[in-house]
Amino acid sequence: MDWIFAHAALVLTALAVTALLLISAFFSGSETALTAASRGVLKAQADKGSRGAKAALEVTDDSERMIGALLLGNNIANILSAALTTALLTDLFGSKGVAIATVMVTVLVLVFAEVLPKTVAIISPVPVAILVGPGVKLLIMLFTPIVTTVRGFVRLILRLFGLRADPNRHILALREEIAGAISLGHSEGAVEKEDRDRLLGALDLADRTVDEIMRHRRETEMIDADLAPEEIVSLVLASSHSRLPVYRGSDENILGVVHTKDLLREVERLGHIHDSHAQAMAALDVVKVAMKPYFIPDTTTLDEQMREFLKRRTHFALVVDEYGTLQGLITLEDILEEIVGEITDEFDLVDKSNALKRAEDGSYLVEGAMTIRDLNRATDWALPDDEANTVAGLVIHEAQMIPAQGQAFSFHGFRFEVVTRRENRLTRLKVRKL
Repeated sequence: MDWIFAHAALVLTALAVTALLLISAFFSGSETALTAASRGVLKAQADKGSRGAKAALEVTDDSERMIGALLLGNNIANILSAALTTALLTDLFGSKGVAIATVMVTVLVLVFAEVLPKTVAIISPVPVAILVGPGVKLLIMLFTPIVTTVRGFVRLILRLFGLRADPNRHILALREEIAGAISLGHSEGAVEKEDRDRLLGALDLADRTVDEIMRHRRETEMIDADLAPEEIVSLVLASSHSRLPVYRGSDENILGVVHTKDLLREVERLGHIHDSHAQAMAALDVVKVAMKPYFIPDTTTLDEQMREFLKRRTHFALVVDEYGTLQGLITLEDILEEIVGEITDEFDLVDKSNALKRAEDGSYLVEGAMTIRDLNRATDWALPDDEANTVAGLVIHEAQMIPAQGQAFSFHGFRFEVVTRRENRLTRLKVRKL
């Protein structure tokens, strides 16, 4: 009779250990699958009606609580299986049973409760996540009091070391994940360079400001309101731009922005009112035709400014610094070009593609006003743009001086040679990767 009870106890203990190993495998596989599964794919499956995908999304919203619950369940299962195995083998082999149990539990947990389920989860993370999502959701509900207590205690310890949880970490990590996936896809040949540039350009709008891409005031065409009306009309018609700032006395005194269509409509209206063309032109007041100027600070992000352009239904803004000094102008087209690349039409007089030319020796002739971002996008380089926006600005910053024509410098793994200089501006440089 004692043998029967002992045999039954052995069988029951073996079954219990097996069940605990399966439970541990469930926890280990669930943790890996829910961590590795793409939330974008899960969201797509949830939108199609998958309850498992919806549950998986819910539990991964709070990854800290999810991991806490899974680790708690996994540790309980592993500890219980180790204790039962040790007790069983100690009864069978005496003091040697402890050593045998240690080796046996280690092998069983490592192979069947860790490596095997995690491997399966890595191979098919989304299907596994959908499968285990509802069970993990229920588990989190059961373990919430314990997990909340443990999490509070852990955060208290982290605060003692000056560490705090960032509530926006998930949003930031999502953007980095998307950007990393796009760059990785390009490096593996799955994403074309043009597609990569457009997608990354759209993601970067929130991190870039208008002063990085604006047209500098030195390059801005303006109309002096004190000029003769005939001359103003001629200048507007000769310009390749449809909107031009109007000033009086100094280009700091911007009175408005005149649109070519508005000016021509006014000329036609005055022509119908007056008997002669001379009288009509004499009555023309460009300031009355001009629209009210729209000023923006140079620290405005491109994403915010694009939204403002769409909200105001305008495409043109004047950029000023913190002292109200005019720095330049920016248009909606300038922002869109950061996403889709250069936009040209039949009225563009200057082909901006000439800003970058490749020489026979592999070096590039670069316009000094070309932005570092545009150069990086065109050549797949990684020149830093933290301290300067343009290639000329980068050279001046690194050289700590305004170089003379013919001077050359080497930094960031590139050689920069000043080809032409006009006054204090580096207008053309020769850049070669070392």
